[in-house]
Amino acid sequence: MAAMRPPTIDAALRACTRSYRSPVCRNAVQPKHSLANVQRRWISDGSRPPLPPGVPGPSKVVAPKTRLAVGVVFIGTLIYSMATGDKPPPSQTPASGGLQLESPTIAERDNLSKRESGVTPSSPMRLRMEAFIKENQQEIVRALEAVDGKRFQQDKWDRPNGGGGITCVLQDGNVFEKAGVNISVVYGALPRAAISKMRANHKALDPDVESLEFFAAGLSLVLHPNNPMAPTVHFNYRYFETANTDGSTNAWWFGGGSDLTPSYLFDEDVIHFHRTIKDACDAHDKDYYARFKKWCDEYFSVKHRGETRGVGGIFFDDLDETEKDQESLFAFVQSALGAFLPSYLPIIQKRKDMPYTDREKQWQQLRRGRYVEFNLVHDRGTAFGLNTPGARIESILMSLPLTARWQYQHEPDKGSREERLVNVLKKPVDWV
Repeated sequence: MAAMRPPTIDAALRACTRSYRSPVCRNAVQPKHSLANVQRRWISDGSRPPLPPGVPGPSKVVAPKTRLAVGVVFIGTLIYSMATGDKPPPSQTPASGGLQLESPTIAERDNLSKRESGVTPSSPMRLRMEAFIKENQQEIVRALEAVDGKRFQQDKWDRPNGGGGITCVLQDGNVFEKAGVNISVVYGALPRAAISKMRANHKALDPDVESLEFFAAGLSLVLHPNNPMAPTVHFNYRYFETANTDGSTNAWWFGGGSDLTPSYLFDEDVIHFHRTIKDACDAHDKDYYARFKKWCDEYFSVKHRGETRGVGGIFFDDLDETEKDQESLFAFVQSALGAFLPSYLPIIQKRKDMPYTDREKQWQQLRRGRYVEFNLVHDRGTAFGLNTPGARIESILMSLPLTARWQYQHEPDKGSREERLVNVLKKPVDWV
């Protein structure tokens, strides 16, 4: 099936407004720039500048020779690389004593390609994904600033061996108590010790190699609203790739998803959230929503409590050439990420100014405690990162709420709204 272009945010918001049938939704923020334009806006005029004689053009992504299932350790890999800054070992000098130039890293190859040609639809997926998440980070930040009325603090960081990131955080806002919209673009090398550890879950990795060069890029978001009637929301979309010694792609995969965590359950909100995501999935594969919704319910589970973290959404990982071709999967990721603002903005607009009591605020704090428990106890990427010396702790813990509460032996009242939420979390619901 041919990949379909994701709808623009403007069109998606109009569609969600019609289905949601709320006058408040019609006032939802509609960002100026559409996501469909992001797919086309690689360089200003869509052309590739000519290359000097003798300079090779940008390398193309080739079919991987082997499947690398790195799973949810993606975040840990990012953090490991940020902590160590490892670089692939240089080429050895020949036994004859002659000089040999060191092979360029994929970071050096990509920087050269961007300088010479910019980023175009024919660029390697690494560069296209980087451009895509950078555009979307700023678009989402602008939309959320329009909702909140306060500005995000933006911290840009760079890595010596290539890549970097932008951390955008808003604290003590008018609508959001804490909000984070972060990107990471990381080049690095997995040393032999790290490869050996990863082989416990990923047998495709060769235990005999000394180093494996990789690229990882992702956009992550977590929003914790002030009002307990407004739900917390999270998403993450990412791409991972390993490289051959000549810079060509060895293995690649996409991962991601989006999920909703309310303190008070409004069925219409959850139905709208799931329906918007399902529409994005159905545009690419009719099986995706049911499959990834189940995966989400299973992964975001606070196992020691016997309940899910929230009311779900979708979650997928390790989508590679065994699933679909690279272009089709990239188009799906674009649609899924493009569904975020239409899925959430109408909800936050409807709930952000609702009245609430101190008791309801206390319940929100207790539910946030469960959110913290999942992230610190069960999330594998967080655990890997926190056990890595010298890691970027502030970035790892960005997803945690500003405030939370743990109350000894607290149980919701029988027949209350709080008890209904807990019952739903103990047995996931099919919302659409």
